[in-house]
Amino acid sequence: MSTKDVIINKLREAFLPESLDVVDESHLHEGHAGHRPGGETHFRVYIVSPAFEGKSRIDRHRMINATLAPELAGSVHALALHAHAPGESRASARLP
Repeated sequence: MSTKDVIINKLREAFLPESLDVVDESHLHEGHAGHRPGGETHFRVYIVSPAFEGKSRIDRHRMINATLAPELAGSVHALALHAHAPGESRASARLP
C-alpha cells in the first residue's frame, strides 16, 4: 500500500470526513531536504470533517499529526494541512 493510501485510510477512519483530498507533491521538492527518489515524502491534505467543529487551526493540525504520527516519524517529510469544519469558508481549499 502506498503512503498516500495509508494517509487516506487513517484520516477517513479517524475523522469520517465529508471530503478528503490527499495530493502527493513530492515531485515539486526534487533537490530539497527530505526528498527521496520515488517520492511519497511531501503531501498536501484538504479535509472537511465535523470532528473539527469548534477546534482551532492548531488543534486541528495536532489531531491530524497525532493520527499520522508513524508516517511523520518515518517516510513523510512534509505535510501541508487545510482542515475545515463543514460550512466554513473553503476559499483557500481545493476540495473535490
